Amino acid sequence: MSRKSLYVAAIAIGAFLSALFAASQNFVPDVVFKGSSLNGWHKLGPSEWRAEEGEIVGSPRKSGGWLVLDKGYQDIAFYASFRCTGGCKSGVLLRAGKTADGSKGIYVSLAEGDVNVYDLTLDAQGREVAREKLPPGPGPMIRMAAARFTSGEEQVPGFSKPAPTRAEVLAAAAAAAAKPPASGTAGAGRGGRGGRGGPAMTAGEWHTVQIILDADIVGITIDGRNAGSASTNDRMMGFGPIALHAAGEGEVRFREVSYKDLNPKVDPKEIVSPNFRMQRISDFYYGWCAAAADINHDGVLDIISGPFYYLGPDYTERHEFTAARTYNPSNQFTQGMVNFAYDFTGDGWPDILVVDQRPIYLYVNPRGESRRWDRYNVVPQASTELELLKDIDGDGIPEVLFGGDNAMEYAKPDPANPTAPWIVHRISEKNGVNAHGMGVGDINGDGRMDVVSSRGWWEQPPKGSNQEPWTFHEASFGSGGAEMGVYDVNGDGLNDVVTALAAHGWGLAWFEQKRDAQGTISFVQHKIMGDFSQKNAGNVTFSEPHASTFADIDGDGILDFLVGKRSFSHLESYLDPDPYGPSVLYAYHPVRNPKAEGGAEFVPELIHNRSGVGSHFIAVDLNHDGAIDIVTSTNRGTFIFWNQSRPAKKPAAKK
Repeated sequence: MSRKSLYVAAIAIGAFLSALFAASQNFVPDVVFKGSSLNGWHKLGPSEWRAEEGEIVGSPRKSGGWLVLDKGYQDIAFYASFRCTGGCKSGVLLRAGKTADGSKGIYVSLAEGDVNVYDLTLDAQGREVAREKLPPGPGPMIRMAAARFTSGEEQVPGFSKPAPTRAEVLAAAAAAAAKPPASGTAGAGRGGRGGRGGPAMTAGEWHTVQIILDADIVGITIDGRNAGSASTNDRMMGFGPIALHAAGEGEVRFREVSYKDLNPKVDPKEIVSPNFRMQRISDFYYGWCAAAADINHDGVLDIISGPFYYLGPDYTERHEFTAARTYNPSNQFTQGMVNFAYDFTGDGWPDILVVDQRPIYLYVNPRGESRRWDRYNVVPQASTELELLKDIDGDGIPEVLFGGDNAMEYAKPDPANPTAPWIVHRISEKNGVNAHGMGVGDINGDGRMDVVSSRGWWEQPPKGSNQEPWTFHEASFGSGGAEMGVYDVNGDGLNDVVTALAAHGWGLAWFEQKRDAQGTISFVQHKIMGDFSQKNAGNVTFSEPHASTFADIDGDGILDFLVGKRSFSHLESYLDPDPYGPSVLYAYHPVRNPKAEGGAEFVPELIHNRSGVGSHFIAVDLNHDGAIDIVTSTNRGTFIFWNQSRPAKKPAAKK
């Protein structure tokens, strides 16, 4: 199937699903309430409920009441817009399971001054019997609070010794803290943290709420902002329907009520683009990065990823250059965040540079010896989750670009002593650096490489100048994504910026460079992809675009934007949107079109939907056939995508 046919098919599928996408930003709902009937719901308590034009309206009576869904859920994502008028008090009850005398569930209060989570007990008439505020969640990357405190089979519900809930652990700690310390011992620490301060809720105004209840953690987002989390006290076993609450004085309105059952996890049928052949060279999670170099001097490019180098041309044999171990993508971060390969020592053999988000280590090639390589800490600290290896100063030798010491910097070895701490040059002021998003390219057309980040670009001073920091030009390129491309997208002779907008969120865009009569540079944003609520190029939507690179993979002379999803970026949790979405890898092909916004559009091609990206990956012609291949390493393994889009070169005729 041609790329054009794939694109047309993607449009047709996307149009079919577009109604679902409009309901929320961070998940695709199973159900979106759009009707004027409350079929499938029932009333509990005296409050009156009605549906009109897709809105659910609750009018409080006496002590308040509930609109209860007929179907039960355990793990669920819920989204709605809501508006309270007057002294209305509202909220959402989840896992509203039946008890001998009524029901009990997890209540998210959405009342003004009270955005909190409670264990709530109701009698058979829906009157509140008891309310207990649940403790804050243990942290944004923890999916199971109980599992943090115990190990082995005790943490599995159903065993004879179920894990203590977080509430029980904090209660025990508080009780211990209340006792006077024994003679000669230190006093016990205080258990838990204080209550959360809720976001401002204004009567008569519309607000949005998203609630993720997964295992024993409740996460709340109000108006797109994190409103805290809580730990449940039901050992992850609570089950029951959703219920909307109307109490106090004044009516409450809900619209765009959407929800999704989080229990099913669906992986798509595996698809590989017909323009590529996939080769999986590792089945395990070792790293989030890849590089290529001729490690063993046989004239063939090898692949470096995680703790290994894989010998070409077959890539079935791997060697440790540092101690190797696999990682658990659910609760462990790999140490191999970013790596590069280059002859940094100048002895003719490629070395390996590894960044673990703190020190940058140089591993020196032992020149054919079968052993782990000697390691040197050449840069003390790198605070960014992305680094780039680029020839920044134009001397023909690449430098490593990184954020460190509260600034954007680049470093290079002293040729006389390459294993000693490298020479660091400061690019920016020491006013902070984003952990995500950086690029290198000539913005102003003076022939020198400038540096871009999410908040603007730094102009490289003339050759021979010792100016530090460089001159900064403010511009907004999102909140911080992956590697940023600097090249002419629309063919007007000016270099534009192409980037992911949020490494841990949504969004791809290109920023068209403009110049006024005085030559002042500015940028106009053209969206490529947003969240589920927006119309996106090719109707493609995915979150977590944490890594990208740029290469001409289709041979049209324009760099393609290669980008994908980093699954479980913050471990297996709902800290990031759509964590269980397909692990996709895409090529976005720029097409110059005078009728398109900015004179160009990006057409997506799905390369694979079961691998994704890590923190850094490469596009390189591995087998020298004239077609650019792609190598990516993730928590799904390490993959080569062999480019089949051009006929293989015929061998030279024998003379």
